[in-house]
Amino acid sequence: MSAEASFQQLKHPNPHLRDRAMAEIAEHRDETTIPRLVQILDEEDTTYRRAAVKALGAIGHDAVPTLVAALLNSSNPIVRGSAAKAIAQVVINHPDIPLSKEGIQGLKTALDDPNPVVHIAAVMALGEMGATAVEILIESLQTTDNPALGVSLVNALGSIGDPRGLTVLAHLIDDRDADSYVRESAASALSRLEMMAKVNFEGQPSN
Repeated sequence: MSAEASFQQLKHPNPHLRDRAMAEIAEHRDETTIPRLVQILDEEDTTYRRAAVKALGAIGHDAVPTLVAALLNSSNPIVRGSAAKAIAQVVINHPDIPLSKEGIQGLKTALDDPNPVVHIAAVMALGEMGATAVEILIESLQTTDNPALGVSLVNALGSIGDPRGLTVLAHLIDDRDADSYVRESAASALSRLEMMAKVNFEGQPSN
């Protein structure tokens, strides 16, 4: 399949054909591939845009510098949010390679983006990094006055399950000055983790 045909197939309603096109694009990419995929992040067609996000994730860490530029510089919040989601896809698809300092700093900066689509996508991407991102998530949780961002950060820390994050969540529950919705989310996140730990413990074979 030609590169042009692969790009056109990213719009196809059949998800299997879209996945095949993504694999083709990632495998046979050249110097124009990444910029062209990033351009698609500006498209109104949601299917096309999501396919581009997944294709960039399949390409991997080579796409990160261009994605960070879009994340921090685009005037379109949909492009910025899609760039953050694509960085998350890179982390998910290539877990054996750490995200670059440039990528981490880009996501950290995006936590202050005024658009919820963008900062929630940045939290999601950092959450996928696991323990590496815990300090960044904690710092943002302790400094933000945005309850929606706070809830996203709480859920990310809860899903990672790192002891540092759990200690912060436990303190947050008792902080009377914190937003009540954020505190409730912290309590819920800790409750879920305790249930998971109990299930895992009870599932262990006895000696």
